Amino acid sequence: MKMIEFDYDLPEHAIAQSPAEPRDSARLLVDQGSSISPLHARVKDLADYLESGDLLVVNETKVIPARLSLVKETGGLAEVLLLEPQGDVWEAMVKPGKRLRVGTKLRSLRDPALIVDVGEETSRGRRLVSIVHDGKKISGLNEISALDKAGEMPLPPYIKSYEGSSKERYQTVYAKKLGSAAAPTAGLHFTDELIERISIKGIEIATVELTIGIDTFQPITVSDSSDHVMHSESYNVPESTWNACQSAKRVVAVGTTTVRSLESAARGNLSGRTDLFLRRGEKFEIVDCIFTNFHLPKSSLLLMIDSFVGDRWRRLYSEALAEGYRFLSYGDAMFLQKTVE
Repeated sequence: MKMIEFDYDLPEHAIAQSPAEPRDSARLLVDQGSSISPLHARVKDLADYLESGDLLVVNETKVIPARLSLVKETGGLAEVLLLEPQGDVWEAMVKPGKRLRVGTKLRSLRDPALIVDVGEETSRGRRLVSIVHDGKKISGLNEISALDKAGEMPLPPYIKSYEGSSKERYQTVYAKKLGSAAAPTAGLHFTDELIERISIKGIEIATVELTIGIDTFQPITVSDSSDHVMHSESYNVPESTWNACQSAKRVVAVGTTTVRSLESAARGNLSGRTDLFLRRGEKFEIVDCIFTNFHLPKSSLLLMIDSFVGDRWRRLYSEALAEGYRFLSYGDAMFLQKTVE
């Protein structure tokens, strides 16, 4: 498939720069199939579109404060974005990457007790870095509290301001499992009150874990999707969630990362690493409905949506833009139903 098919005009003013308050006040575009116009609602109304017997599945991954603002001994500024622990070091994106030699020491601007030691380049063009806080090496997620003062949330580059972006706001209310370098953004719309309304209606809620890497949101740069090398991420689908999926009337996935977890489990193991690339022609084995945000042009996430609802994503996106919906991580949401025709 040519990636030009998945391009669309996304005006800068349509990219949300701050989150909706309260969370569930965001707008919700409800897909009704190819022959019926979508409905316009609010996320707080989501329970109205769920049915008895549905299973709502969420990704309970928790974002780490992975963006570090640093300074070299010479006074030059640098930035490190931690991606994933690799033994006693971390894989990271480093700026200005090529100009930082192996062995360069960077000190945190926000917490002088934290030092990053820049290591070798990886095969993916990233760097391995060591982190030391108060003389102690920080080698894994169990010690991540050392970043609480020094680190900031790793907002996507298209969000230009941290206004309204506290560490709590760029986190789902149900986040538990530390490790992600980006938030499962569809889940940012949920409030405790919305979850209660869904539960009162008798809808069961289950969880998965997928540790989200920054590559999730990157546009595909090749001209043909068959040439794209999909990134891999670790995931876990608890056996209880898997069993609940088998007996559910409909499985409703909150976010594309939840989709990826469940569909990966359907194709292999309940846990591990996945490089699943859902695109046109792929059969969805588990997921019946998707609650999701609006995605970047030419992104793997948009290809997933195309594989789920077909070409009508264009009509849905066009209507959302015409109606002033807000796009991307802090934007509004849509509810897609695979079985509606």
